[in-house]
Amino acid sequence: MDDAARPRTGWTFLTNHARVLATIAREPAVRVRDIAAQCMLTERAVQKIISDLESDGYLSHTRVGRTNIYEIPTGTSLRHPADAGPTVAALLSLFSLDSAAQPQAEGSAAS
Repeated sequence: MDDAARPRTGWTFLTNHARVLATIAREPAVRVRDIAAQCMLTERAVQKIISDLESDGYLSHTRVGRTNIYEIPTGTSLRHPADAGPTVAALLSLFSLDSAAQPQAEGSAAS
């Protein structure tokens, strides 16, 4: 089994709220079921986290047919006073899936 997929006990670097928000940032029309699977959470936990994020202004959604389209407002600050300064967008940029932002794979030549 891949180390990344192996469950670990103890502490982690990211909260479940950060994982859910990063998943939504990658795919704004993602389903709660898919968020739960990617974040290894229950659907009920994801619904609670989305509710928390929406009530504090970190997330909003628009209903399009049977799909929710999520939006993360720009310029929102991180919640904890010790994290003052960077925005949520800056945090999410760390999770960018843009290939230009990804480190070069071993063996590939940098031009």
